[in-house]
Amino acid sequence: MPKQIKNKELIEKIVLCIKQIRKSNNVTLEVFYFDTGIHLARIEQGKQNISIATLSKICSYFDVNLSDFFKMVESFRK
Repeated sequence: MPKQIKNKELIEKIVLCIKQIRKSNNVTLEVFYFDTGIHLARIEQGKQNISIATLSKICSYFDVNLSDFFKMVESFRK
């Protein structure tokens, strides 16, 4: 199996955007996990690639479409 490509900077921006959306919606990691079954704490650590399907489910939970999410990622400044 080919090695998965990792872009640390992009993953970091995605993680920071997810955190920002979650916090702005006042959703705890625990509540998110119970509602979705997704262990967001692991994702927010930024140590693994996130699948598009998982990202889509996260965005749906917060009522954000993928296009708007990636616009947010593009404009994100640390």
